Amino acid sequence: MTKRPSSLLVVGSVALDDLDGPQGIHPDVLGGSASYFATAASFFVPASVQLVAVVGNDFPQAHVDFFVSRGIDVAGLERQEGKTFRWSGRYSDDLTSRTSLDTQLGVFAGFRPRLSDHHRSAEFLFLGNIDPVLQMDVLEQVRRPRLVACDTMNFWISGKPEELKRTLARVDLLVINDEEARQLAGVHNLVQAVEIIRKLGPRGVVVKRGDSGALLFYEGGVFAAPAYPLEQVRDPTGAGDTFAGGLMGYLARCGEVTPATIRRAMIYGSVLASYCVEDFSLDRLKTLTLEDIASRFRAFYELTHFEHIAL
Repeated sequence: MTKRPSSLLVVGSVALDDLDGPQGIHPDVLGGSASYFATAASFFVPASVQLVAVVGNDFPQAHVDFFVSRGIDVAGLERQEGKTFRWSGRYSDDLTSRTSLDTQLGVFAGFRPRLSDHHRSAEFLFLGNIDPVLQMDVLEQVRRPRLVACDTMNFWISGKPEELKRTLARVDLLVINDEEARQLAGVHNLVQAVEIIRKLGPRGVVVKRGDSGALLFYEGGVFAAPAYPLEQVRDPTGAGDTFAGGLMGYLARCGEVTPATIRRAMIYGSVLASYCVEDFSLDRLKTLTLEDIASRFRAFYELTHFEHIAL
C-alpha cells in the first residue's frame, strides 16, 4: 500500500515582479516566495500543498489557474481590493548581485494570515519570508505540525530581532543565506554562527550559499549540497525559495525526517533550484517533468560520488 504524503502548508508572499537584467526587461511576471516554494514542493506532494497568501484584484487569474494545475490548494489565497505586492529589481551583468528598484507592498501590507481548520492540521509547515510577528501568529494557530521550517531576511534580523528570536525558539529548521546567518549570530565564522543560531531553537540550519551550494548543520553533523554547474543562468530570482520547496516537499513525501531523508531532500532542493534559474520567473518549473528531476538527481550523484579507499 502506497503511503499517503504528508500535508505541507506554506505561508508567504505571492507577488508580481519586474525584472531587469543582462537579458532584457521582463515586467509583470509571477513572483513571491510562496509561489516558488509551493510550485517546487508540488512535484513531490501533489494535492498536498496548501498555500496561504494574499493578492490584489489586479492579480491575473492565469497565475491562480497555474497553481491549481499543479495540484496546489489555493483556498487560502485571499484576493482583496487593491494592488498585489510588487517587487522591481535589476541584476548585474554577471547575475551575482541585484539592486531593488521599487517595492510596493499593496494588500500585503495588511496581510494577517487566518488559517482554516484544514490548514491548522498541516503536518509540515513552512513560514516564508514574512514579518516574524506574523510567523508567530501562524504558529499560534496550527495544531501540532511534525516539522516547522522558516525563512527570514536581513530586514527582519535588524528590524525585529527579539520577535524573530521568539519565532526561532519554536522552529525546527531555519533556512537562511550565509550573509544573514552571520548577521543573525553577530560573528563572521559560519560554523560559529550556526552554533549560536541553533542555541536559539532550531535543531537544524540550512545555509544557502548561492552558486556555492548549501550547507546543512543538524544533529547528524554537517552535509554539503553542491550547486549544479550550468552553462547558462537566466534569472536567479526565487532560487532559494525553490530550493526550500524542493527540500520540504521531499520531506513531506517521505513523511519523516531522518539523516538519510534530509540529506536526499537537500539534493532534491538543489535540483529544483538549478532548473529554476534556467529561465525567468517560474517558466522553467512550468515545463519541468519528473523525468527531468530524476535525471538531474542522478547527475548530482555522479557529481559528488567517489570511492572511499583507506590510505
